[in-house]
Amino acid sequence: MPDVLEAIKNVVQSLIDDEPKSPLHVGEVMASWLFLALCAETQVQIEAGINSTTDPELRKTLHEAVEMFKSQKEELAAFLRLEGVPLPPTSESKPISDPNSVPLGVKLTDKELANSLKIKISMAITNCANATAQIIRNDVGIMWGRFMQEHITFLATFKSQMRKRGWLKVPPPYIPTGSPNPGR
Repeated sequence: MPDVLEAIKNVVQSLIDDEPKSPLHVGEVMASWLFLALCAETQVQIEAGINSTTDPELRKTLHEAVEMFKSQKEELAAFLRLEGVPLPPTSESKPISDPNSVPLGVKLTDKELANSLKIKISMAITNCANATAQIIRNDVGIMWGRFMQEHITFLATFKSQMRKRGWLKVPPPYIPTGSPNPGR
């Protein structure tokens, strides 16, 4: 059976391919430039996290996150170059090192690494949503929608892993004044 979403994507893509491409406006440029910087710096920070954890499940998740951010960074950099937009300065990738040699005063806990990644992914989703709201060109909108979908899918799986491991920080429940409180 053919994939319905793939068929819809192909129809939309054929319509967009025929659409004239206007120059990016300042909002599209700024959103793209900032997101590229976010992807590049987050990739480097996650690589540092990989170098400081020995947890195999977390290491696998961090590697997946690095690949997602790296892929989006490369696609966005190529897109911006094509559009004539200068790229932001970024940090270099971290070399692989032994997690057991990281001093305890520097080493982040697995819970800290997981929550830091969750925050970065949440920031990426927000940035993608804001960028999508600002776009004029449909080809750019599809790129942002795809980036956002990748982050949402990653985060849904990652939050389950965090909850299972006891790493997910959950705010206290809000119970308005005067409402029945079953827990008291």
